[in-house]
Amino acid sequence: MFRFKPADFVPYKNKEVLDYCRKLSGEDLTRHKNPDFKIRISENTGGIWISDMVMRIQRSDLLDEKVVMILPNPCPGIYMAVADAINMHRINCRNVYIFTMDEWADEDGNIAPETYRAGFSYSNKKYFVNRIDPELRMPDKNIVYPTTKNIKDYSKLIEEAGNADICYSGPGWAGHIAFIDPLTPEFACDSLDEFLNMGARIVTLNPMTIMQNSLHGVFGQSGDIANVPPKAATIGPLDVKMAKNRLEIHSLTTGGSFSSWQRMISRLILHGEVTPLVPASILQLWKTDVYISPEIAAPIECMETVGY
Repeated sequence: MFRFKPADFVPYKNKEVLDYCRKLSGEDLTRHKNPDFKIRISENTGGIWISDMVMRIQRSDLLDEKVVMILPNPCPGIYMAVADAINMHRINCRNVYIFTMDEWADEDGNIAPETYRAGFSYSNKKYFVNRIDPELRMPDKNIVYPTTKNIKDYSKLIEEAGNADICYSGPGWAGHIAFIDPLTPEFACDSLDEFLNMGARIVTLNPMTIMQNSLHGVFGQSGDIANVPPKAATIGPLDVKMAKNRLEIHSLTTGGSFSSWQRMISRLILHGEVTPLVPASILQLWKTDVYISPEIAAPIECMETVGY
C-alpha cells in the first residue's frame, strides 16, 4: 500500500474519521445519533428550499407575525422562484426580515458595496428583493446586508431582530458555513465552546474557499483565483447556534456534471467530528434539516478511466 499524510493546507487530517466518512453513501448517510439532526436524500433539494421559504413568508403574512431569515448567496435561481411565487400569490412581505450571511471584502477588510456585480448583496437585491412587486416587498429597514459600517454589530442586529427563525446554508469545500472558514486567524479559538460563541466579523479566507469560488459563475467558472477577493464578512457560529431552525442543502456539482468538490466534505460535516476544523459540523449539535442530492450521496470510488 502507498501511504501518505494529507498536505499541510488540508484543515482536517484524522485518517480514521476520513476513512469512515469516505465509505458512507446512499441511505447510510441519513442515519445520525442526534434525532433532531434529520438527513434526507432528495432529487429536488432546490424545490424544498423554495417551498420552505414561501411557506414561512406566507405564514408571516397570514398570522401577521415577524419572520427573520439568514440567507446565503448567490442563489439567483432559488430567489427568483421565491419572488415569483410571492408575486403570483400576492403574499405581503411586511413582516419579513432578511440578513444575508456573508459578503466579499478586500485585503484591508473593506466590504464590497451592493454595486459589486460578483457580490452577494448585489445578487440578493437584484434576484430576490427587487424582483418582488413593490407593494408586496419587505420594507428597506427589514433588509440588512453586511457593510463595513455594521459588521462589528451584525450579530447584535440579528439578536435585536429576535434571532433567526431560519438559517439556510450549504457547505463550502473547506467545510465552512457562511464564510466561517477553518484555520482562519479571526476564528482561532481554544475550545469548541469558545468557537460556538463567536459572532460576525471580517475573516481571511481559506485558500480552498478562494479556489472553490473561482469555479462559480460570477467569476466565470474559470479557476481565476486572482479574481476572488481575499477576505470576507461573515456571520459567526453564534448566529447559527441562536437560530430557531436550520436548513442545510448539499447538492452542488461542477456545472451540473457528476464532478463535485462537495461530495466528501458533505460526509465530514454530517458524520465526522464536531470541530472548528470542519465548521459546518456544528450543525450536528442542533435541530437541523439536511437535504442531500443523489449525486452527492453517490459512492466515492476510484474512477480510473475518467480524467478531469
